[in-house]
This record gives sequence, structure tokens and C-alpha cells, in this order.
Amino acid sequence: MAMPFNPVTNRPAPPDLPARVSLTPTGVTPGRLDGAWWPRSHDLLRELPALAAEMDPTWGRIIRVTVNPTHWPVIPREVPVTGHVIQIGWFEQEQDADEVMVCSFIPRRLELLVIPPDTEASIAERLMTAAADPANIHTGTALLAANGVPAAERPAAHE
Repeated sequence: MAMPFNPVTNRPAPPDLPARVSLTPTGVTPGRLDGAWWPRSHDLLRELPALAAEMDPTWGRIIRVTVNPTHWPVIPREVPVTGHVIQIGWFEQEQDADEVMVCSFIPRRLELLVIPPDTEASIAERLMTAAADPANIHTGTALLAANGVPAAERPAAHE
């Protein structure tokens, strides 16, 4: 699915809905994770523009995101967002299946839990709070398991 473009500016259209993100408060040393992201789908082309729109003003322009292919059936090399392009990398063995690494221009690196899109809202809210808690010592996969969220099934193909 291609990123929708604004016909007037010939640039990526702004995201339809804001990203669902929770982050460790500024000035506090984060725990094992820096927060959580609850995307609405498994489509990076659709989801990353909203994440960038939410994070760029505070954390610096997102320039790179790395993912584990477990949640993402298609992994583009780059994703156009308003004002720039995000480079995408993927690591199947080295990166927790339920996390993304977000790198910004300033430079800053954030590790975020990825909450599966179809997760029940009350569970997702609990996970977002836990992942942003500075006292958290658990990986993304461990947090999901502790909250009864089943392990994601690996998609069939990657691009």
C-alpha cells in the first residue's frame, strides 16, 4: 500500500490518526524500554508517518527505524514522511520481535515495545504504561507475555 500524497504539495499526506505512543517522561532515566507504540496495522508505510509526526517535534527528526520482521509482512527500505524520509532496517535474530528501535537526528535512540494492533484497549493501555515506567526491566516480548498477549506469528514474506 503506497503512502498517500497531497496533490497540491506532492508530498506525503499527513497521518489520518495520531500515533498511539507512550514514552518515559523527559529527564527520567528510562528502564529497559523507552516506551511503547501501538500501531493500528502491520503496514510500516501507513504507520510510520503518524509515529514521526508524534515524535519528531520532541525527540528530533526520526531518520532510521529498525524492526524485527515478525510484525511486518512488508519491510520497505525507506518510508516517506512529511519533510523527510525514514530509512528502515531489520534484524531477525538480533532484535526483540516485539520492539522497534527509533533513531533520531539529534542523535537519540529509543527502544519501543510494539503492541500488536488487535490488542484489547485495556491491555494495550496497561502495556503502554508498563513500557514507559522507568522501573521496567522487561523486554517487549516479556511484557506482552506477562499481560497474556500471544506471541506474534511470523509473516510469510519480506521486501
